[in-house]
Amino acid sequence: MSTPHVVVVMGVAGTGKTTIGPLLAAELGVPYAEGDDFHPAANIAKMSAGTPLDDSDRWPWLDAIGQWAHGRAGLGGVVSSSALKRVYRDRLRAEAPGVVFLHLTGDRALIEERMAERKGHFMPTALLDSQFATLQPLQDDEAGVAVDVSGTPEEITQRAVAALRRLEA
Repeated sequence: MSTPHVVVVMGVAGTGKTTIGPLLAAELGVPYAEGDDFHPAANIAKMSAGTPLDDSDRWPWLDAIGQWAHGRAGLGGVVSSSALKRVYRDRLRAEAPGVVFLHLTGDRALIEERMAERKGHFMPTALLDSQFATLQPLQDDEAGVAVDVSGTPEEITQRAVAALRRLEA
């Protein structure tokens, strides 16, 4: 990509944001920031206990991600954030107006299978239904692309790069 955008890799838990984000960043030659690292300890404790976050939990987290993205404006970067609701993406855009979203999408059964296989992550598969219930896909007036998560991480990353290049063109 010729313009150094900040790309927010979004989607429900288990779509591979933490896997695809660094691969995409490497492919684009920009830094990666793990969205989960912006959560306060109270959020992680809540999710670890199987309790979904509410909006009041999410605002400081989204603001912190938005501030990171704002600091990378014109330089480029990739950051992960579920960004499930339009209002969350609007909040990120308020901090960093030029962000572009990469929505990782996929079959619920595949995502649940991948969640069950991962080790050491605080998000239990029990919260997957709440994630899908909350999800509001990208709308036509939002800068971004959707990419299916079937296949290998490398295949998904290549589809993402191609989709982002088409968006830029």
